[in-house]
Amino acid sequence: MSEPSPRSIAAGIVRRLQKAGHPAFWVGGCVRDFLLGQEPQDYDIATSARPEQIEKLFKRTLPIGRKFGVMIVREGGHPFQVATFRAEADYHDGRHPGRVTFATAEADAQRRDFTVNGLFYDPVTEKIHDWVGGEKDLRARVIRAIGLPEERFAEDHLRLLRAVRFAAQLGFEIEPKTFAAIQALAPKIRLISAERIREELIKLFAPPPCGVTP
Repeated sequence: MSEPSPRSIAAGIVRRLQKAGHPAFWVGGCVRDFLLGQEPQDYDIATSARPEQIEKLFKRTLPIGRKFGVMIVREGGHPFQVATFRAEADYHDGRHPGRVTFATAEADAQRRDFTVNGLFYDPVTEKIHDWVGGEKDLRARVIRAIGLPEERFAEDHLRLLRAVRFAAQLGFEIEPKTFAAIQALAPKIRLISAERIREELIKLFAPPPCGVTP
């Protein structure tokens, strides 16, 4: 008998959360890759459940970012990030929010970086929830910041490199207003640690995922 795949385990986590009365979805890059026909490298889950409720539902958890609502759930030998829907504000260092509040799924989508990473997917009902226009941009093969590009890049300067990386790896174009903001704010990348920049550059120059032709 074969071991369950990470995809089936991730769907099972969502199902268990929903049965307990907590809306839950796959989110972010795993949804983007799944819709592009690629096998996601990992599955992130967002839910209305608070950290203490997640701990009660799953036997093996790790509170890597409990105060931000972020937990790791280990199932079937695989780690899955399970995070409470949240909104973020008061960025002071160009990297970390000064204030985090638990919120709705819609608000959680709005805090994310790019529209193609802001899609939510329910693997139980097989329904996509798109509050940021990500489906349209995925079809058009466009990288577009959610909301005002200047605000998204001011919140997290590393997003300047992430936009370029996603465009290069996926073979997408960067939307003009997003690209203009990258050019204008490019010097801000110097405020990010060399280690984080190095991580992004390694990813940038890595071969594209299987099935993606730049």
